[in-house]
Amino acid sequence: MMTRMEREEIQKIVEQAIQDGKNTLYEGKVASYIPELAKANSSNLGVCIETKEGEIYASGDYSIPFTVQSISKTFSLILALQTAGYEKVFSKIGMEPTGDRFDSILQLELKDWKPFNPMINAGAIVTASCIDLPKGFEEFLRLVRRLCGNDQIWLNENVYRSEKKTGTRNRSIAYLLKSDGVLEGEPEEVLDLYFRMCSIMVTAKDLAHYAMILSNRGEDPVTGEQLVDRDIVRIVKTLMLLCGMYDQSGEYAVKVGLPSKSGVGGGIVAVAPGGMGIGTFGPMLNQKGNSVGGEQILRTLSEKLNLHLFA
Repeated sequence: MMTRMEREEIQKIVEQAIQDGKNTLYEGKVASYIPELAKANSSNLGVCIETKEGEIYASGDYSIPFTVQSISKTFSLILALQTAGYEKVFSKIGMEPTGDRFDSILQLELKDWKPFNPMINAGAIVTASCIDLPKGFEEFLRLVRRLCGNDQIWLNENVYRSEKKTGTRNRSIAYLLKSDGVLEGEPEEVLDLYFRMCSIMVTAKDLAHYAMILSNRGEDPVTGEQLVDRDIVRIVKTLMLLCGMYDQSGEYAVKVGLPSKSGVGGGIVAVAPGGMGIGTFGPMLNQKGNSVGGEQILRTLSEKLNLHLFA
């Protein structure tokens, strides 16, 4: 366990990280292509760290709920691997980074017949189709609640309906995948599950707990229960490092050096060494779709706490 002085020093670094993040907010814009997301408060910014000992370091708007969006791709990949298995999932989805936008159709037409990885929209839609369960969304929500340590996580119906109404590009991707024989099931049913998964509400604190579980190889250090198989955690964390920050993943890996996944709702989940998890929230996004404040917070924490995997 850390001494009181060490805990106070970490909290000071967290406070500094928040201030550093606030200084970058002018560089971003709130996501507007989903009408409900455009209502976000541009000044929100928060961070939470959770250690395997259960210690919490937090500052700012770490308890404000927001939609998980693309961070859901990590949970759905876990569920798909648990239910369909490695061979089935990766027969339909690759493991390679892409330099294209997260919602690109170009790669499906010109580069390969299957999505490059599960962290882009095309890959996540195929991942959703691999979840072969009678009540797919209910099982997904149960998994998220367990891994985040919060039974109150809920579906935002307004965001779900907004995404379903305006998700024409994702429909194009789904029907193209169906025409190429990659997508199993009916596109509208798969998309409905995908839109629901993106529309659940989490907090930075929830994400910190989830990242802490991943950092502990899928085990809850309090109960000793293995929540996720170690091999699945290894796959998910590797893909987060390679592909989790859209087409900014390489630059982010150099500057921050942590397996992370962002979402256009403003969240970032980051898996740190030593059983530590980090969650950030800031809806002001850069052109790649990543939270500018959250990214700066993580850069500060990585540097000041010596968290970079390759440092």
